[in-house]
Parts: sequence; C-alpha cells; structure tokens
Amino acid sequence: MAEETLAALRSLMASYSPRLDALVVPSEDCHQSEYVSARDKRREFVTGFTGSAGLALITANEALLWTDGRYFLQAEKQLSKQWKLMRMGEDPPVDTWMSDNLPNEAAIGVDLWCISVQTAQKWISAFSKKQQKLIGTSKNLVDEVWTSRPPPELNPVVLHPLEFAGRHVEDKLKDLREKLVQERTRGIILTALDEIGWLYNVRGSDVSYNPVVHAYAIVTLTEAFFYVDHRKISSEVGSYMEKIGISLREYADVASDVTLLAADQLRSSSVIADNSSESVNDLIWIVPSSCNFLLYSKFIQDKVFLQPSPLALAKALKNPVEIEGLKNAHIRDGAAVVQYLVWLDKQMQEIYGASGYFVESKASKKSHGICQVINLLKCLSVISWSSSVHQRSILGG
Repeated sequence: MAEETLAALRSLMASYSPRLDALVVPSEDCHQSEYVSARDKRREFVTGFTGSAGLALITANEALLWTDGRYFLQAEKQLSKQWKLMRMGEDPPVDTWMSDNLPNEAAIGVDLWCISVQTAQKWISAFSKKQQKLIGTSKNLVDEVWTSRPPPELNPVVLHPLEFAGRHVEDKLKDLREKLVQERTRGIILTALDEIGWLYNVRGSDVSYNPVVHAYAIVTLTEAFFYVDHRKISSEVGSYMEKIGISLREYADVASDVTLLAADQLRSSSVIADNSSESVNDLIWIVPSSCNFLLYSKFIQDKVFLQPSPLALAKALKNPVEIEGLKNAHIRDGAAVVQYLVWLDKQMQEIYGASGYFVESKASKKSHGICQVINLLKCLSVISWSSSVHQRSILGG
C-alpha cells in the first residue's frame, strides 16, 4: 500500500506545473490542530504512522518522516521500508534538510491550508539561499490519491450554557474589540478551534477527544462572523447567533470573505454601533502560529498585524463560574476514579487472584462507564494508554 501511494504521489508531482522536486505532507489540518479528524489524517494515510505529531516529505527518490521523541519506537514499527525516520532533536530539521539536500531553484509543494504562517515564513527564509520556492498546490495532492478518504463529519454544533461558560458572548466580543482598538487593528481572523469555541460559547464533536467544531471566525470592530457547515446548525443555534449579532457563513466561504476583508468590503446584515476611535489603523490581526498561510496570503504584508492571539490569555484566565466548574468536575471525577479502583481491586482479587493479570481494554470500558454515570461527561479527553512498562518507557514514565 505504501509503495503504491508513493508512486501515485510522485506521478502527480512530476506532472504538476511547475514540476515538484518535493512534496510536504504535514500532520495538521486547516486550523493547525495537532489532533485532527479522520478525513484530515493525510500524513497517517501516506506513511502508515498513526502518532499525532509528525511531518512527511516525499522526493523523487526518498520518503522521510520527522517526529518527536514520544513516537520514535512507534514510528520504527509502523513505517514501511520505503520510509526513513528522522528523529527531531537528533536529525536536521525539515527546513534545513530541504535547503541542504534539494537542488537550487527546487520547487517544494505543500497545501497552503495546512501550513501555518509561522512555519511557511521560516521555510521561505531557509529556501532563499538556494533560490528554492515554496509552491502552494491548487489541490491537496494526497486527497487526489486517497480514494477511501472519509466524508466530512456532520456532528451538530451545541451551545455551551452560561451556567458553565460564566460569561456572555457579547462581553467577550466587547473585550476583544477593545483589544483590537488598543493595537490599532480593524479586525482579526481566528482559526484555532478551541479559541472559536470559547469566544462564541459553542462546542462540537468533529475531532475525537476534543469538544470542538470545524469553524473559522472573523471579528471586526462592528461585526462578527462564524464560518461553519450549515448542516451542523440547528434552529436553536441559528436563532441564538442571530440574536447576539453573529453572522453565520458557510465554512467554505472563508477564503472569499478574507479576500473581501483585505479590501475592507466584508459586510453583514448584523451591524452594531462603531465606538472605535478614528485613529484605528488599517491592519488585520493574524495569529502566525495558528492561521494557515493561504488566508494570510490574501493580504499585503504591511496590512497585517502578526502577533499571538489575544484570546489565549483571556481564555486561560478563568472566571469564578469556570473555577467552580473545575472544582466540581474534579470532585465528580475523583469519585469516579475511586469507584473504578474499588471495582478493579475486586476483579483482580476475586477473578484473577492477587498475582493475576487484567485486560486493559475491559478496565478502560468500565472506567468510561462509571464516568458517564456520575459525571456530566461529554467525551473522553484522551485514548487509553497501555500501563505496561514498555509503553511507560516510551513516554519517559
């Protein structure tokens, strides 16, 4: 399978205009998420490596995978003979390797939706010494050969109640707009799924073990936009968004709307009073670590304010309701852990004996079941890890 996939990708690289000397396949999705949905696991499909972090590079003669120390042993087992493991922290970084090993004026292809501004700028700088070029492919080449790619998730968007959120969306938007004015910007593009969920008080289940929905947000001094597949929006959520002045847009429309934003022509029917100062600059705030390079490329560089997200700190500063919620969650979870340990001890003693063994998959299911009964559990936060000494050694335990 790996050999056929590589051959198909190399054929597309050779026929692409310009001809691609290398193809980068990141782990991340359009939102720069480490944990992605099944249809976004392109690097996993190409390499067979299932770890959450890594980057694949394909050339005419080589196939390389970079990953970090958590996954060295796993990658060694999962990679086929066509692939070479590049150990982060030991082997040269991918940009250094490409700059040193690819020819002068090499064309290096990547889906610009799946690479951050920060990473792209770093690579472009590294490529400059040999006049190498980063080429944004018109389509994701992996998708062209992935005939069994899963369909999009259509899980519903759900509202995160005020009793848990602790703050109204309107208050969060007010604070965000004050920050925009303070930094002399007229708008911000938000792509990080956790930040969008926090700002708009919504949750979803588009990514396993993460309560997020695939969406984008644009907030200006007068308007707010929520880009999401409308099939996920119930009448309740739609009415709520309309009530608080958030314009719903289709997920696929974000690129065209960013083009309008760059020209200061993005408008909606839900406009609030503009209390901003006339001294506000004509800049758009973009978060370099989470915004993909394709959206960034819609702007003239001197019209962009590249800084960390103003929501990162705001989200981290928990309000009293959130703090109380954390305490209550730990109490409920603690009770669940105690119930689970009592059950596990009885099982070990009565069925297998004090020196017996236990199948962890069964224990994991029992733990999950207890949490569902006594917790307000929405989903697990992580897949169960084996408790073997071998697995602990991988993680440094």
